[in-house]
Amino acid sequence: MSIQKVQEALNSLVKLHEALLEISREKTEVIKEGKVEKLQAILVKERKRIRELEQAETARIQTVEAFVKDHPSISDPSITSLLEHLDKEEEKTELEASAISLTEAITKLKQQEQLNQALINQSMQFVQLSLDLMNPSLKNLNYGEGKAASSAGKRSVFDSKA
Repeated sequence: MSIQKVQEALNSLVKLHEALLEISREKTEVIKEGKVEKLQAILVKERKRIRELEQAETARIQTVEAFVKDHPSISDPSITSLLEHLDKEEEKTELEASAISLTEAITKLKQQEQLNQALINQSMQFVQLSLDLMNPSLKNLNYGEGKAASSAGKRSVFDSKA
């Protein structure tokens, strides 16, 4: 197995993460607009991309394991180990660039999703505040003072004079 297959697997992961990042940016705009139907459609698209990403990650793991199996001098199936054992400088540069691109894409996606989470939390707080303002408090439930309720409570169910 050649390092080119590992390179292709990493590039595939980079593309999928960038596609997820674009979906996440769309999601941010839809959250700002407050359009639930659009958000649901975007979430369906996002789930589809996540499944594709999981499949690509599984393929990458298998590719790296096959490469390590073909090269017994490599003990650890990490990018660092692969870079240390590559002879051609061009292959090293390409693999390192792909690994850096993947790391950057993952970091950007994580930041975007944190922003989305913060926006959703803020929306939930606004909804809760609106509900609290619409519901009357228990103190204001009765119009009069509590004396009328207490005098009625002293009366017995049975009239003892009868």
